[in-house]
Amino acid sequence: MAEAAMNRPAIDYEDIQGIVRFGHKRMTQACFLLLRVTDARAARAWLANARVTSAMTQEPAPTTALQIAFTSSGLRALGVADDIVEGFSTEFIVGMSSDPAHSRRLGDLGPNDPAHWQWGGTPDAIPHVMVMLYAEPGGLEAWGIEALAGAEEGLEQLACLTTSDMDGVEPFGFADGISQPTLDWQRKRAARDEEREDYTNLSCLGEFLLGYPNEYGGYTDRPLLDAARDPDAVLAPAEDAPDKADFGRNGSYLVLRQLEQDVSGFWRFIDAQAQGDPADRKRLAEAMVGRMMDGEPLMGRANEAIDGEDDPRNTFTYRDDDRGLRCPIGAHIRRSNPRNADLPAGPPGFISWAARTLGFDARALANDLVASTRFHRLLRRGREYGPGVSLSDALSGHTPQEGTGLHFICLGANIARQFEFVQSAWLAGIRFDGSRDESDPLIGNHLPRADGAATDCFSMPVAHGPDQRVCGLPQFVTVLGGAYFFLPGLRALRYIAKGEP
Repeated sequence: MAEAAMNRPAIDYEDIQGIVRFGHKRMTQACFLLLRVTDARAARAWLANARVTSAMTQEPAPTTALQIAFTSSGLRALGVADDIVEGFSTEFIVGMSSDPAHSRRLGDLGPNDPAHWQWGGTPDAIPHVMVMLYAEPGGLEAWGIEALAGAEEGLEQLACLTTSDMDGVEPFGFADGISQPTLDWQRKRAARDEEREDYTNLSCLGEFLLGYPNEYGGYTDRPLLDAARDPDAVLAPAEDAPDKADFGRNGSYLVLRQLEQDVSGFWRFIDAQAQGDPADRKRLAEAMVGRMMDGEPLMGRANEAIDGEDDPRNTFTYRDDDRGLRCPIGAHIRRSNPRNADLPAGPPGFISWAARTLGFDARALANDLVASTRFHRLLRRGREYGPGVSLSDALSGHTPQEGTGLHFICLGANIARQFEFVQSAWLAGIRFDGSRDESDPLIGNHLPRADGAATDCFSMPVAHGPDQRVCGLPQFVTVLGGAYFFLPGLRALRYIAKGEP
């Protein structure tokens, strides 16, 4: 394994946008500008001079950052050839709001229907370019003026998504951003599909960056160009096809969804279920999330180490809680990251492995209801927006006039297998891990099934007796907009700005 890693090219951090590696957490001011191309030549001229922040470590650390991403329609509007665009995944090409069936799979129904979105729901409301601006406190306005100088000649603003610094707490009041996959920047993992019997937090680089092997040991499809289309060798050669120029290398897909949170509605509903008892109110809210409000897991901290995990609040799995007695099966963090391996747990040895693999172990078979987590991880880079709402204000029915919520952002190399799978099968899905007609208690739409059956309950198993169920869940989170973007490497960005010869 070490020998294989030595033979692989070193990571070119200068070609990777910094948000992938750093997330820009120190830069607590940020805004996301959604733009449309009005003049391709002028827009490319601005892109050619844009000071996009790379993933290189800098001393002293920068105080501002600029990142740029494009939708498929944006690439076309900038003059990228159709056959290059068509080399990307189908999900990216058609977009997030492409058809009703797609919206249904994502849970974008009722109030979440793209027809109601503020942006991204119709072709003329889909952005072409997203410009992401970050700055340390007090520096965003000046940085925005400097970074966007000349952009107005080729780009017009569709929306400006401002952000808030809630000091590591999301609008409902829970510590956020605790669990993230660790990327294998050293490329120590073998570039082949190996069955893993233990949960790991270390992910192959190819799960989040195009042009590298993923957890299956393969390279995700992306546009590969003949050398004649890149005569100046702006693009790097592909690892898996050295005679081709790799347009996707060091790039990633970026998913953006604007999620408005009804903080008052959430806490008033929880309070009514708890009959006004503060301890019961807190206990029910934490059961729905799967963590205590300070971020401690309901499972408790485990003593065992998890490969690639450094935060002690994440040293746990659900292996010893298959019934959900400590952390309910349907809790938000359990749905979004089930923390399982390729096979259900069992004793060592070939016979045990064969029994679990072939389905002869009844207990393992009963537990083998959730796909292996390592193929469906998300690298989250979102930011809160709007004013924070205190618990007392929420319980009194106070609702901020301008709204509050989360600009959900995640990165991945496969939209279908990562974001769409997690969103549709685990979060919006009503059959997660054998649950019955229940979607995610926080972000589910809780609308009835097509046959009228209710999906608005949340179950909390108890040791002896029937589950404790909370029903009549309203919708606490509403989608206001969304789109799929390609976050290119800096070489590909220069290629886009230059225009194809």
